Amino acid sequence: MPALDATVVYRTRLTTRFRGLDVRDGVLLRGEAGWGEFSPFWEYDDAESAAWLAAARESAHLGWPAPVRTHVPVNVTVPAVDGARAAAIVTASGGCRTAKVKVAQRDPDGPGGLEPLAAEIERLEAVRDALGPGGRIRIDANGAWTSTEALARLRHLDRASGGLEYVEQPCATVPELAAVRRATHVPVAADESIRRAEDPFAVVRAEAADVVVLKVQPLGGVRACLDLTEQIGLPVVVSSALESSVGLAAGLALAAALPELPFACGLATSQLLVDDVVDHPLLPVDGEIPVRRPEPTVARLDATAADVETTDRWLARLARVGTVLDARTLTPGGAT
Repeated sequence: MPALDATVVYRTRLTTRFRGLDVRDGVLLRGEAGWGEFSPFWEYDDAESAAWLAAARESAHLGWPAPVRTHVPVNVTVPAVDGARAAAIVTASGGCRTAKVKVAQRDPDGPGGLEPLAAEIERLEAVRDALGPGGRIRIDANGAWTSTEALARLRHLDRASGGLEYVEQPCATVPELAAVRRATHVPVAADESIRRAEDPFAVVRAEAADVVVLKVQPLGGVRACLDLTEQIGLPVVVSSALESSVGLAAGLALAAALPELPFACGLATSQLLVDDVVDHPLLPVDGEIPVRRPEPTVARLDATAADVETTDRWLARLARVGTVLDARTLTPGGAT
């Protein structure tokens, strides 16, 4: 078998358009501790992408803290699709009893530029019926609503779901999150207001969330997330950044190391990839993913190899972001 390169660029199609994407790509780095993934979305600049590289280096060179559990419960992620497709995704989810459903999609032809409320209701009702009794539904608006839009829609979507577990990032700003939280009984989870914020503790000070969503790459690694969890003091849901199973393994390591894990985690997103970089992707069985670290193989890396243009673009980005991260590391008090 030929040797694996220490730096590999992958690219795979998605099963369903998600987050405006039809393909996902990124860089895999191999070190003495194993493989890490560097895959910030392309709208992230080099400075913001440095945390993603710090996470990849931690995975490749340091490894992760010891786990306190052997399995992690996960949710199925349902993109903005019609009801029939949503039900099929839940049915094929590997026994997930919790679903995260995307809402608040922008539609230039819809009222106020939003996807019609009826389409969201249809999607949630289909997911509710597919999950059956005891299923839990959370929705994710990715900060796309105003507080007024959030409150107007939540009343209907809560009813359609049979009672929402929570709404994730209904609005973009912390004051809006706080306003929604004060005005509805539906718990509020903060995602972008934590991982893309200069001050993630603003959410706590404003009492703007009941739950925080942590993603390992954007927050700089497993250890950085564990430290943040301790400081924030709110219940945590670990979620993915639409990575390959190499990146998902870091999220799984965080979920496995947390002292408490009150919610199913958003780590079943390998289901959204047409191809993965490992022979046995991190997929749920009976709604849980066993805690393990899959390794890429030559065959899978060949199957997911990016084209020359994509590879060159990623390697140039990796070099630039590495310069940014190294400068921070060398600066007294700089983030690593």
